[in-house]
Amino acid sequence: MNIKHLFYPSFCLLILWIINFEAIAFQVSPSADPHVWEMQEITLKAENIYDNYYTDVNVWVDLKGPAFSKRVYGFWDGDDVFKVRLVATKPGQWEWVSGSNQKDDSGLNQKRGQFTAVAWTEKEKLENPNRHGFVRATPNGHALQYADGSPYFMIGDTWLAGTTWRLPFRHAPTSDVYIPGPGIGFEDAIHYRKNQGYNSVSMIAAFPNWDTDINPSTYADENGVFVRNAWEKFGYDVGKGKGTDASGGLSYWGTFTAKNMRDEYGNLPFSMSEKHQGVSDFNYINPAYFQSLDKKMQYMSEQGFVPLLETVRRDVGPSWNAYYDFNETFARYVQYLISRYGAQNFIFSGIHLDWIPKEFSLTAEQFNEALTYHLNKYGPPPFGQLHTSLIDHSTYTTFGHDEEVPWLDMHSVGNKPRDHGFYGAMDTLFSLQPPYPAINFEPYYTGWNHEINKPGGETPPANSDRDNYFARAQMYGSVLSGGLAGHVHGTAAYDMTTTGEPAGARPHLWDALQYESGKQMQHLKDFVLSEGARYQQLQPYHQYLHPQKAKNSAVRGLDGWSFMMMNPERNFALLYFENKSELPRVSGLKKSTSYAFQWFNPRNGEWKEPETIRSDPKGNLSIPKFPDNSNPASTDWAAKILENR
Repeated sequence: MNIKHLFYPSFCLLILWIINFEAIAFQVSPSADPHVWEMQEITLKAENIYDNYYTDVNVWVDLKGPAFSKRVYGFWDGDDVFKVRLVATKPGQWEWVSGSNQKDDSGLNQKRGQFTAVAWTEKEKLENPNRHGFVRATPNGHALQYADGSPYFMIGDTWLAGTTWRLPFRHAPTSDVYIPGPGIGFEDAIHYRKNQGYNSVSMIAAFPNWDTDINPSTYADENGVFVRNAWEKFGYDVGKGKGTDASGGLSYWGTFTAKNMRDEYGNLPFSMSEKHQGVSDFNYINPAYFQSLDKKMQYMSEQGFVPLLETVRRDVGPSWNAYYDFNETFARYVQYLISRYGAQNFIFSGIHLDWIPKEFSLTAEQFNEALTYHLNKYGPPPFGQLHTSLIDHSTYTTFGHDEEVPWLDMHSVGNKPRDHGFYGAMDTLFSLQPPYPAINFEPYYTGWNHEINKPGGETPPANSDRDNYFARAQMYGSVLSGGLAGHVHGTAAYDMTTTGEPAGARPHLWDALQYESGKQMQHLKDFVLSEGARYQQLQPYHQYLHPQKAKNSAVRGLDGWSFMMMNPERNFALLYFENKSELPRVSGLKKSTSYAFQWFNPRNGEWKEPETIRSDPKGNLSIPKFPDNSNPASTDWAAKILENR
């Protein structure tokens, strides 16, 4: 193989994209009468010259309006340009005044403005749910809602590298009947998932140190510091293998080089260090990379999506910590993302901590310290976005709760174990005080043959009935164990192998988008919201199912368990029965009360006709037979119980 080809894979394809890309600058002009929750952008130009605009200058505006008075930080956008993005949270008069840490720079300080914000009409809110306001916790702390109180139930997909060239923003229209295939663009994928009821995607903002070069996807430098633990670029074998090179310097793991994570124009998120080969210089950010991400974030906002935006994947931590002041530089980067995207509706993840190996990651304590440092220096996002983390197992067991992890206000489970082992962790999260919303960010992934993705040791064929069932079981089991914030779907194409690349051990993105499990996510939302916002009051009631677990059903599998959540008034409950569940008796209901029981098919979203049943004088209720008359169940079913009025 000619090694120069490794530096810019799919280079010709990239050039074609650049030529055909419309060079559209991201602009939001200040408006005299913007709507509430509509982003406004203030541009400031420095008059002084600085050695490093990113590290030397902090800018902000002090924003005041109805029931609001906060400092909103801005960000450097290249050359001498700084921008501050903001929203009005309520109708009425708003005013702002700029400031900076460079008191003698008249281009940055004491600039002023004012505007009048107006409300959206109800018709306009129907056109884009983000016009209801930014997502936050419900008053009881267990679920999510928009700022105006409308329910928000996350239906997400996992596109971790969607921020990069792997899913390019084409600025091109998408057909209503578009079917994913080679050449897929960002708008195509968003449109396809939106038509299936999705309202979120999970993405990592940047992958520093990742590029297609002469080193393997995982390697340590001459100082023994691991530079990356990246996803492999299949077919690009650099022939290193696990071990140490002949000079005793570099350590190598694997043979394929890393996936390229540049933007559509070839930009990396940071400059590369001149002192440490292969390591990003975290004191020199590249605004051009994030200008590409701007387009995607704005497009999702316009389409009514509330993305999960993560800072970085944990494998960049060792080199970042070894060669830079980690707390200071990581906090600066966190704030850069919050400043750049904080006037949009998103949920923020401080770190993608999918695994905590000592070689390829910093510890949870180190990330917690850096994110707490950020909070103490800059404060929380000014417009109230929730802050969470994608996690290995549980944010509670990894970080703690409340004062132990002050930056975090939304919990999660994920990554492993991808089986019944999730559900005890989710129950624990639901019981914490004060209560936080919780979600499963990394459940079973369809189509992925990996040791952490084998419930009961099984690896079913990709997109088979069994494969899609495992994903479906995690959807309903996670939510009905207390994950009322919603659910995030995933497939083996999380690495986004795309146009011009061999698929290797993971499929192409366009193939995975068509897995049946992805289509079935929309039925979860229909089921949970079938009684509107009433689901937000539900509590785990598994102990009132007799039995909850079928005989010989394994913790390490995804068969034989039943789930139930009920409201405190005991007049509304949602249930889910896995494959091989035994038909249980329900206790804890109102005594001698008439209820409507209705089966729901999670495979196609169809409701059966409701049946009237009555609890006995002790509040026990016998569930009607499974719709196919099997017992144990021959497939999975969901159900709803409502008191008859």
